[in-house]
Amino acid sequence: MMNYSRITGLGYYVPENVITNNDLTKWMKTSDEWIQERTGIRERRYFEYGKDTNYSMATAASRQALDRAGITANEVDVIIYATITPDYFFPGSAFLMQRELKMDGKPVIDIREQCSGFVYALSIADQFIKTGMYKTALVVGSEIQSSLLNKSTEGRNTAIIFGDGAGAAVVQATSDPSHSILSTHLHADGRFAEELYMKDPGSSRELPFSKDLIDEGGFNVYMNGNAVFKHAIVKFTEVIQEALNANGYQSSDVNLLVPHQANIRISDYVRQQMGLAEDQVINNIQRFGNTTAASIPIAMAEAWENGKLKEGDLICLAAFGSGFTWGSALIRW
Repeated sequence: MMNYSRITGLGYYVPENVITNNDLTKWMKTSDEWIQERTGIRERRYFEYGKDTNYSMATAASRQALDRAGITANEVDVIIYATITPDYFFPGSAFLMQRELKMDGKPVIDIREQCSGFVYALSIADQFIKTGMYKTALVVGSEIQSSLLNKSTEGRNTAIIFGDGAGAAVVQATSDPSHSILSTHLHADGRFAEELYMKDPGSSRELPFSKDLIDEGGFNVYMNGNAVFKHAIVKFTEVIQEALNANGYQSSDVNLLVPHQANIRISDYVRQQMGLAEDQVINNIQRFGNTTAASIPIAMAEAWENGKLKEGDLICLAAFGSGFTWGSALIRW
């Protein structure tokens, strides 16, 4: 009997600390109108030091997902954890979450695929389940980015975009192909690695930490916004079409698109290219900003809460981010 995988539970956590566009004007020369026009973002969440950690947010999201799936942490066979902002340089935050959930002995996999992290992690879970190696996977995306941003006028083009949060999905084996992950599609192109990156701390430096490196800005996120935008609108559309072609569908067959929450203009462009109505695309970037690996599972969990993930619907996930990396997943819910 062939194995398929199915998402059976979704959860998310966002910090209580709401940062509006007007709040950002305290640190940089900007305005609510300027930010909304360029990104669609009205507010985002920042972690509370001493309360929120990358793994604590992931744990909260995971517990909600597990509860909604109707299983306990002990029933999970593997954790696949996507983040670019781990609590420690090493080991990864997956180990810390595993400890918190009392899942001693269960394997954990940390991946660093930036904004495509959740799609990559979901694909890994899908392959494990299809091969029969595991029956239940916990797939997580979690980010604390607010502490890495240059919140000055110099860094505003990047700082206005990113926020903090976590999302999780329980993925389980099923014998029913009519309610399963149909396919996943992954890509990367390292030629553009420096168009969106955080250079330091890096092991290839003579000194990984120094005042000169800090002054040079290597510890802040750098983004070439124009380059990212131009590549994103192309790759988003291509990788969605790849998923549709692989399964014999057209864009008109898609009931719901859940894109990585990068920029409202990117989502609108992709929606128009696919001929979808506004209510067929999940956008919550207005309230949470870009939460990188956490954005798709947060958006999915909210969509589930709002009754937008309906049995039998064709759901498409798509992401593009630093690396460059991009990917998609097609799901029959």
